[in-house]
Amino acid sequence: MTLDTFLTGLVYLTSALVLLVFGKLTFDRLRPRFVLKKELFENDNPALATAVAGYYLGLVLAVGGLLSGPSTGLVDDLLDIGIYGFAAVVLLNLSAWINDRVILRKFDNQKEILDDRNVGTGAIEAGSFIATGLMVGGAASGQGGDLLTMLAFWGLGQGVLVLGGLAYDLTSPFDLHDEVERDNVAVGLAFGGLLVALGNLARLGSLGDFESWSVNLGSFGAYVAVGLLLLPVVRVAVDRLLVPGARLADELTQKGGPNAGAGLLEGTAYVAASLLIGWAV
Repeated sequence: MTLDTFLTGLVYLTSALVLLVFGKLTFDRLRPRFVLKKELFENDNPALATAVAGYYLGLVLAVGGLLSGPSTGLVDDLLDIGIYGFAAVVLLNLSAWINDRVILRKFDNQKEILDDRNVGTGAIEAGSFIATGLMVGGAASGQGGDLLTMLAFWGLGQGVLVLGGLAYDLTSPFDLHDEVERDNVAVGLAFGGLLVALGNLARLGSLGDFESWSVNLGSFGAYVAVGLLLLPVVRVAVDRLLVPGARLADELTQKGGPNAGAGLLEGTAYVAASLLIGWAV
């Protein structure tokens, strides 16, 4: 590594840190009830900590898509990081609104996180943030795209999250909203993992150079279709192959208390499946 390369990298890193600070300020301004210092260090609120950790990770993944593409010169790169990074922060926070109003529409998410300290809700919020960061990072990578393509693939990705949530609720032997509202951490972890997996599939579908709407939308649709078909198979495979003799759905909602470990296992299986799909297809 030469000195020039190191100094250039330091400039990029500084610009990314500025975006993270802007993202934090935006998060705070849009959620005046979330006093992070009080909730995290005085009230020891694990639900808010989980959601905020997902937000920062999602923001880093979005910014990573900007930094990973080919360089067009330091000045142009910094302009792109500023413009697309600002858009990424806006889209990340819009995704939270969609999660609150559409995916988890039957209750007040802020109440669940602040008043009930519902870690399951925090895990789903975190999954939504990470999923959005993945899809924004994918849409921002490569060359040939612009803010319009980034916005389009973000919107399509949010549609995938909504459809995935509906499919999960319809195919599960329990009501997603009821379980999350009763502070079921296991279901929150499982569903949060599903959102991350769907976000990764959306990332794969928009990753790389933008060639044309027909080509890139075709790629996006193919990855999402394969994922929506295979992810339910993963759920069955985890039940039958990895934990024979037990049913994850029963463990997630058992009367003796939901099994958070089973929820983590199911959520991780979804994410792992999305990674394998990306490497194999």
